Amino acid sequence: MTASVREKEAQAAPAAPGTPTAAVLALALFEARRLLLRMPVLLALAGYTAWLVWHNLQPWDEFPVLQDADRATQGGPLFVALAALLCADHAVLRSRRRDTERHFGVLALSRGQRTAAHALSVVPLALLVAVGVTAQFTWEAVKPGAVGHGSPAELLAGPLTVLLFGALGVLLARLVPSAVAAPLLIVVFFLMFVGAAFPFGGETGAAWFAPVVGTANSTPFPSGLLGRPAAWHALYLAGLALTAALLAVLLSGARGRTVRAAVAAALAVTVLGGAAQTREVPQATEAARQRASLTPEKEQTCVRRGATEYCAFPEWAPRTADWERVVRGVRSLAGGPAQGRPLLVRQRLEARYGLSGDAALPPSAASGRVSVGTAWGGNRIPEFSTAVAAVLVAGDEKAAADLCDGRMVTVMWLSLAWQDDPESQLRHVRLDDSLSGEAVVLSPTDPLTMTAGQTEVVRALLRRPLPSVVGRVKAHWAELTAPEVTTARVAELLGVGAEAGPDRCGA
Repeated sequence: MTASVREKEAQAAPAAPGTPTAAVLALALFEARRLLLRMPVLLALAGYTAWLVWHNLQPWDEFPVLQDADRATQGGPLFVALAALLCADHAVLRSRRRDTERHFGVLALSRGQRTAAHALSVVPLALLVAVGVTAQFTWEAVKPGAVGHGSPAELLAGPLTVLLFGALGVLLARLVPSAVAAPLLIVVFFLMFVGAAFPFGGETGAAWFAPVVGTANSTPFPSGLLGRPAAWHALYLAGLALTAALLAVLLSGARGRTVRAAVAAALAVTVLGGAAQTREVPQATEAARQRASLTPEKEQTCVRRGATEYCAFPEWAPRTADWERVVRGVRSLAGGPAQGRPLLVRQRLEARYGLSGDAALPPSAASGRVSVGTAWGGNRIPEFSTAVAAVLVAGDEKAAADLCDGRMVTVMWLSLAWQDDPESQLRHVRLDDSLSGEAVVLSPTDPLTMTAGQTEVVRALLRRPLPSVVGRVKAHWAELTAPEVTTARVAELLGVGAEAGPDRCGA
């Protein structure tokens, strides 16, 4: 009878996991579910999702450069990582808060194995962040105006940061079993990442020990000129996360030879990645930046369309169609020989001073040469349109930068009249975003200037029906583009009664 009862009880009892590994994974899945349902994690994920939606729906970047778009995925996951640190630390300390630690002694899992399960519980959260990173980058990559190449190593930085901070939370709970330790550490990290330079920036040096290393470059670089040790940084983050998790297991009492060897191996990986990522920019990259800045023609591919030749760095070759649309729009309004004047549109950048450099491009003195940068969209379109118009009128960029007479009216009308909502484009191309008074007019190289009178004449022209102005411009093209023609004379030729005022040439 007793044997029969025991047999039935054995059949009714749940089967124990076959191996300690299975038990650790089962506990890790249980803790992962709890972690994902914690309020700080839910709020962080909701905020991250809202930021992704807001960022991806903004119309400001219809022409993304993918080697910049991959780095843009790294900032958002930091807040999820901070929530992971807090909640992982809180989960490990749960048994201490509830005074149930002593009951775990009767379980099959040791304290070290339970710690390993807590460290593994962060993996699903990191995978969710990886989905967000993939969605953000894919959204940019599928845009028709996207150019360049993303880096898988750069995309790994966000998910690896979540893993790292979750492991640090587990380690902190074993080092300092106090409920206030994690919040204090989060405050320190928050001040470092947000109150200081968020995200940390720099091409070389100690900045790469931070989880996210940004570079505030306003000019996109070809992917071959970046010189960022993204792969070494990803290895460093992975090694650091693994080291933190294994140290937590070691401090939990699992001091076997396997654990100690794993800690040593993880630490070696961390040191290798950390040392390699802080090295100087490779000499080959420096030389490539020099060539791209001084002799871009040696690195570019060119295509001719009509009277214009377009030369671009290989990754920007698809963008020549957008440049052609602008050149065609400006030429359609020009008169005389300008309609068929040969032009060479060459892409230029200044890369010798690194990713954070912000040096201006000097104007070219070559006849018919028009410079265009590596950024596109937004204000860059009217800026390039102004450059094309200025070269058609003045002959070259250097002469265009010195325009001070009535030819500025012709330049600005050519630049703006073919565009949608030309008055808004006029505002965007002026440095002070104004529609009245004197202003500096932006272009890919040296800026141009408009007097208050020229501004009024241009605005008056833009309000008139386009065909009537086109006819006058073509009929009087030679005089409108003659050196020293006054703004008052240009207004008279175009039938505008606006107050022209004096030109800068006589000032």
